[in-house]
Amino acid sequence: MIIAPSVLNANFLNLEADIKATEKGGANWIHLDIMDGSFVPNISFGPGIAQQIRSCTKLPLDCHLMINNPELHIEAFARAGVQYITVHAEATNHLDRLLNQIKELGCKAGVAINPATPLSAITEVLGIADMVLIMSVNPGFGGQSLIPYCLEKIRNLRSAKPNLQIEIDGGVNLETFALAREAGVNIFVIGSAIFSAKNIEEETKKFIQF
Repeated sequence: MIIAPSVLNANFLNLEADIKATEKGGANWIHLDIMDGSFVPNISFGPGIAQQIRSCTKLPLDCHLMINNPELHIEAFARAGVQYITVHAEATNHLDRLLNQIKELGCKAGVAINPATPLSAITEVLGIADMVLIMSVNPGFGGQSLIPYCLEKIRNLRSAKPNLQIEIDGGVNLETFALAREAGVNIFVIGSAIFSAKNIEEETKKFIQF
């Protein structure tokens, strides 16, 4: 089980301290939500900030590219020091090529799908991808509620691929965490449920000890 706090919900004026608090709480990865204002409505940050985050933590960086034309940017994020790069099946016409390019850059390759995208969209690349990220909210905003039908998608994927790394992103709190784990998730992206807490370290521990 991997807990990956999403810094999208952190206080960017206090970012290093917030990241250190999740480390002390037992976080396993740090999740970077990269948004371009085109594939999703909001804009977050780019490889420069990712590089700064790399300098303040030894935890693996899990980079989720919610952007169009991801093939133009994966090298910059690889150079920034991330370990995992996940791209959306909906954002590229050449998913097979892109996943292999990520691996050639020395990173683990993930593929993400939005809530309304069926598992059939990624069937052919499950043998290439190191993990699959199931979006359980419509991407672009933090603090949304988990869409229930995404849990059934996770169950079906886990049943088909018992050894696959399955990540969930969106609406994960202590209540939905239990539902997602039961469905077959082993990597949990958690944003506002951790970073909106008064004590980030203690809130992170709750998920670790669940």
